[in-house]
Amino acid sequence: MASLIDPLIAFVSAHAGLAYVTLFLAALLEAVPIVGSVVPGSTIILALSALVPGGELRLEGVLAAAIAGALLGDGSAFWIGHRAQREILSAWPMTNYPRLIAQSEAFFHRWGALAVFFARFVPPIRAFVPITAGALAMSPLRFYAVNIPAILVWAPAHVLPGVLAVAALHEYAGISHHTGLGKYYWVLTVAGVALILALANWTIRRRHGGRMVEPTAEQIRNDFR
Repeated sequence: MASLIDPLIAFVSAHAGLAYVTLFLAALLEAVPIVGSVVPGSTIILALSALVPGGELRLEGVLAAAIAGALLGDGSAFWIGHRAQREILSAWPMTNYPRLIAQSEAFFHRWGALAVFFARFVPPIRAFVPITAGALAMSPLRFYAVNIPAILVWAPAHVLPGVLAVAALHEYAGISHHTGLGKYYWVLTVAGVALILALANWTIRRRHGGRMVEPTAEQIRNDFR
């Protein structure tokens, strides 16, 4: 176990700046339509947060990188939708994902401005709601009034579990800080859960893909409601 993760920890210790850039890009790309449904941004942030208690990374730096990336990602997607209006939802490559577009639109119509808040915690809709909000003419002031608080809650929710879990393992489970086993356990747990979820998602998609008739966008919206 240590032989698999030690090189990563050693690299991060020697190149902390690159780790913060990685966290920034993970949060940024997770907010980009289509790309965000593929890039495991949350997994990367959860895993690297385990390096805070050992001093390889600083908590304020990890939070700042995640918040900045999410703000830029969500904001860019919103402004693209705001400028292009509804046409962007029917343009390539968005047309390759009619189900997610329909779910995001239904989610937005169901919750209004709060959809921007809730979507930050619901992958893969998270990557589509900001651009949908812009395309449906949500005002920038209203968008940022909801989006910024959502990100300020989302970032600690992804960073603090790793920090607290590793600190608790060292403090209460009798694991020595010197060995660093706490961070190994956390990283492996995050990777294992992410793999299980990915396999479950693949299985569900495969079963749905076997249907003879694919539901229309309107049927998806009605089912979602």
